[in-house]
Amino acid sequence: MSATVEFARMNGLGNKILVVDMRGRTDKVTPAAAIALNAAEATQFDQIMAIHDPKAEGTDAWIDILNCDGTKAQACGNGTRCVVQALAAETGKKVFTFQTVAGILNAVELEDGTISVDMGKPVFAWDKIPLAEEFYDTSRIELQIGPIDDPVLHSPSAASMGNPHAIFWVDRDVMSYDLARFGPLLENHPMFPERANITLAQVTSPDAMTTRTWERGAGLTLACGSAACAAAVSAARTGRTGRKVTVTVASSPNRGSLTIDWRESDDHVVMTGPAEWEWSGSVDPSTGLWSREASIQAEASGADAR
Repeated sequence: MSATVEFARMNGLGNKILVVDMRGRTDKVTPAAAIALNAAEATQFDQIMAIHDPKAEGTDAWIDILNCDGTKAQACGNGTRCVVQALAAETGKKVFTFQTVAGILNAVELEDGTISVDMGKPVFAWDKIPLAEEFYDTSRIELQIGPIDDPVLHSPSAASMGNPHAIFWVDRDVMSYDLARFGPLLENHPMFPERANITLAQVTSPDAMTTRTWERGAGLTLACGSAACAAAVSAARTGRTGRKVTVTVASSPNRGSLTIDWRESDDHVVMTGPAEWEWSGSVDPSTGLWSREASIQAEASGADAR
């Protein structure tokens, strides 16, 4: 078995993605390889989407998802769009069915080049998100940052889109909050036994909002698709918007937006948005040793391999 596999550096609304082709192999991208890849400036990423041979009949691939700290992720909407674009370019197919630890994802590349991903049904039950305390209504849970009488953030909505999310509603520009400071505290708060993605959301109209996210296992990212879905359904659930909204990601406003449609017919959340290929190369999935396409020098952890 060859030591290296092909990979592509891509992004979904700025969400930095490495799509790694593990088809035909029995090994996996290791946490050590993920950490090494993230240590190199050129290959820093938010999530790795490792494409494996399908495990279930009727699916096109099994997708293994890793965060930049080497931990596993259950879902990544922006990364899924990148996988669709990569496989569509390779195969000519437009419709795909993927399996992840969070379940089955159906996706399609549309005529305009954008990609729709059916993210499934949102989960609101406190013990399924999961939360450490029982809440009958998870559209507003008791949690705050800052002084008791004047909290900076408070009363988030909680939901799962295959991974746990807390959505804090704010009235001013989401970039004006020090999410880099609050994010780690909230991600690891005892309320979230499996940690959580932390999103600030500002509703700007009945069908639009702006978000910024601290991702579990990745930190501040330019975009997070599952967080946009969680924010959209939570906004509709609390009467802030309708069931179809445009989400602009404040950290990456020039790369487009997401359309999130929480369908009434089956309660599934469909996310539509762009994906972008940047460059390709090869990587050792065990060590993270990599080389860029058309380059004669291999690199690992930002240094030339010797």
